[in-house]
Amino acid sequence: MTVLEFVLLVVAGIGAGLVGSIAGLASLISYPALLATGIPPVTANVTNTVALVLNGVGSVSASVPELQGQGRRLLRLAGAALLGGASGAALLLLTPSSAFERVVPWLIGGASVAILVQRPAPELALEGALHHPEHRDPRWLPLGVFAIAIYGGYFGAAAGVMMLAMFLLVTGEGLPRSNALRNVVLGLANGIAALAFVFLSPVDWSAVLPLAIGLFTGGRLGPRVVRRAPQTLVRRIIAVLGLGLAIRLGIQAYG
Repeated sequence: MTVLEFVLLVVAGIGAGLVGSIAGLASLISYPALLATGIPPVTANVTNTVALVLNGVGSVSASVPELQGQGRRLLRLAGAALLGGASGAALLLLTPSSAFERVVPWLIGGASVAILVQRPAPELALEGALHHPEHRDPRWLPLGVFAIAIYGGYFGAAAGVMMLAMFLLVTGEGLPRSNALRNVVLGLANGIAALAFVFLSPVDWSAVLPLAIGLFTGGRLGPRVVRRAPQTLVRRIIAVLGLGLAIRLGIQAYG
């Protein structure tokens, strides 16, 4: 890896960390940056997943106060998250790379649309509190976690958005506690997928290091940016850029 590519991945990691904080779409920046260094699509996705582990560790460590009193809930959901993440990793490893290249534009496009049409988190939290004032989880919640974790283990763009929206709507918890729960559950899914990739798939470790440095830095800066940036406008810009990337990758895959 050249010095220029190293710097590119650090900068992309910072951008991905910021985008992840604002819109939950970190892979919109980090994945194409890895492709730009010449890494093949599946290896780029695997490398991206491994690098994102550091971002997850930072998010969970910052969420400890909001996790108080959610131990039993976490125990119920942890198994579903681990199983879903492992299933997503297996799906990626067992399917042809050509199939992954063809499905990625649809995943990025769908994630971008989800970001574009998603209602504000405070609004979702208020609706969830009105419909579930007793803070009692529905029986199907582990199944929902399992389904989103499969997607997270396979590719993961906007998996955090889906998970957070689900928790806000069905648990009756506010944004801070739902976000903390999301950090842990999705971190488990991503972590088990990354572990599988480390042992079963080629990881470009020379790319993991600069990307992880950038992701950690961007993750640390993210909360400050979120407090000051016009979130609706920024999310719309990110969503439009995501749609553009999906179209570009689609032309490459199907052209």
